[in-house]
Formats: sequence, structure tokens, C-alpha cells
Amino acid sequence: MSFPPGFLEELRERVSLVGTVGRRVRLTRRGREHTGLCPFHNEKTPSFTVSDDKGFYHCFGCGAHGDAISFLMGTEGLSFPEAVERLASEAGMEVPRPSREEAVRHERARGLHDLLEAACAWFEKQLRLPEGRAGLDYLRGRDLAEATIQRHRLGFAPDRRGAVAAALKRDGFDEPAMREAGLLKQADDGRDYEYFRGRVIFPITDRRGRVIGFGGRTLGDQQPKYLNSPETPVFHKGRVLYNHARARAAAGEAGEVIVVEGYMDVIALDQAGIGHAVAPLGTAVTEEQIEALWRMAPEPVLCLDGDEAGRRAAVRAAERAMPLLRPGLSLRFASLPPGDDPDSLVRTSGVEAMRAVAAAGR
Repeated sequence: MSFPPGFLEELRERVSLVGTVGRRVRLTRRGREHTGLCPFHNEKTPSFTVSDDKGFYHCFGCGAHGDAISFLMGTEGLSFPEAVERLASEAGMEVPRPSREEAVRHERARGLHDLLEAACAWFEKQLRLPEGRAGLDYLRGRDLAEATIQRHRLGFAPDRRGAVAAALKRDGFDEPAMREAGLLKQADDGRDYEYFRGRVIFPITDRRGRVIGFGGRTLGDQQPKYLNSPETPVFHKGRVLYNHARARAAAGEAGEVIVVEGYMDVIALDQAGIGHAVAPLGTAVTEEQIEALWRMAPEPVLCLDGDEAGRRAAVRAAERAMPLLRPGLSLRFASLPPGDDPDSLVRTSGVEAMRAVAAAGR
């Protein structure tokens, strides 16, 4: 039995390999990986490693190597379809049946990733041009170093109709694809206009680091102050964590992941040396985001702003997490000083003040 393209990739992303292997093998964390006694041959000294970041297990003794699917096949004698169906059930995914339509959707998604990557590179370039000077001044005014701006691929969307469309057309992309990717929106007069205009741009990636959407901050009085890409075939706001791809490795080393409210909080912490921070995209933390956090660390620390809105967000996150709690997986909540957010706390009191807040979470 074959499965539609893209389904197995999503399944592997949703399922925790450490969790799957850990039901049969006693694992010990070693930095970003876990180790244990290999279930495929007899050994007294652990030579079996499991990495959620890399998505595979490997035994240096017998050479066994694979993912969650092959692990179930090898340890429980399941066929490939049976292992896939077992994992899909655990992940709450419906096993699709192969179809031409699914193959077309997968190919279309690949094209959108290419388009969004091209748009990201163009936004980055605009930040360095005279038209993007206001955006660059804003970022520097927030004390961001050049290396930080480059590392997070920050950019600028000019307040000029037709600019991004013209640039992407030169790269071979058409306007229907730009609309599907959330870069263009149709006005009442039937003409297209840029979704992001006159905004500093924050690229949003999936856990593999592929650009799937953008966040934009206005520099003027335009509302809303922060704007995310609309829902698209590759961008679903409630499933995404800002900085997920970069934070995965850092969370493995730190043994924790910190959840903050906004892009600038994440970036400020990263610049200060706390690379294991992520943020939901302007909404309360969802059930899918909580599951993603648990694949990074067993006890994420929610460090939301020290105002009434931050407290309400913490309560909503706790309510959503309660039905999902299970042995070894929970949440901690850390309170920031009133009037502070992680960005302002680091800038005024230093990174150790932020570490102390996170450590005091309960």
C-alpha cells in the first residue's frame, strides 16, 4: 500500500521519535540526543542513540537505523501500512488514500515553498535599500545587531503597490500563485495589491526551516500593528511556532523551551544567548502548539507579559493543556515584572534577570 506524497512527512513531524522509542527502550538525555540499550541486539553498554531533531535512531553497535515507522516494524513485527496507521492514530491523523488530487496538492505546496523563499530573499534585500531605511533604523533602534538581523532574515516590504509582484514575476512566478501564498490580495476593484506594505518583515518557517509565511510590523499608524500571513495551503497559524526550527536544537542543549509572546521577544532573547525561545503567532497557545512544544522539552516554560492580557493568555493556555497532560509532560508558568516583556527585561536588566524569571516558573 502506498501513501499520498506529503502525508508521511507530516506524520514524521508530528510524532515524537523519542516518545515512540521510549515506550520500549529506557532512554537517557545526552545533550540534544537520547541514548539507551539497543533493542535490536544484546548489549550491556548503550550504543543506541535517538534524535528528535534529526528524526532518526542509530545503533553504533549493530548499525540499526531508521525512523518511528521502521522502529515499530522492527520491534513489534508490524507491516509498513500497519506501523503508519498506528502512528497516525496516536497523532490524531486520518490516514488518507492515495489520490491524484493529493499528488497535485503536494506538488503545489513545493511550488509555494519556492515562491515564499524568493519573496523572503527579496524582502531582505529591500531592508538594505534606501526605501527600507526606516525599517533598518527601527531594528537598530531596538538594539538588534547586524548578525541578529541577518540570522533571522529580517526584511522590509515597501509601501509601493506592485513592487513584490513585479520582482517575483521576474523570477518566474505568477500572480495566482502569489495570491495562494498570501502575498497578494484582491481589492474591491478586482486589482491585486500587496498583503504586506510599509512593514518590517519577520519570516515564519516550519520546523524544517522552510519559509511558510511572514509577520509584518507597521512603522506608522496602520492597523493592525502586527499582521501575519493569511491561512494558505502551507501556513496554518494555530500549528506554527515562531523560531521553531532554530529553537529545536537549542532546546535540546538547554533541556527546556521558553514560550514568549512576540517576534521581538524571541529575537531579543536569541541575541542575548537564549536561543530556545519560541512564540505563538499573536493568539493563545493552541493544543497543536502545546504538542509541538512537548516534542522539544517535557516541561515548556510559558513566560508571557506581566500585564492583564498576559495573565489571561496564561489561563487560556492552562485550560487547553489540562486535557492533554500525561505522565512526564506538563507546563510551567513564569511571571514577568509588571510592565515588562522579555525584550525590555533583557535590555534593562540583562539576560540573567530573564534566566531567573524562567527558572522561577512553576
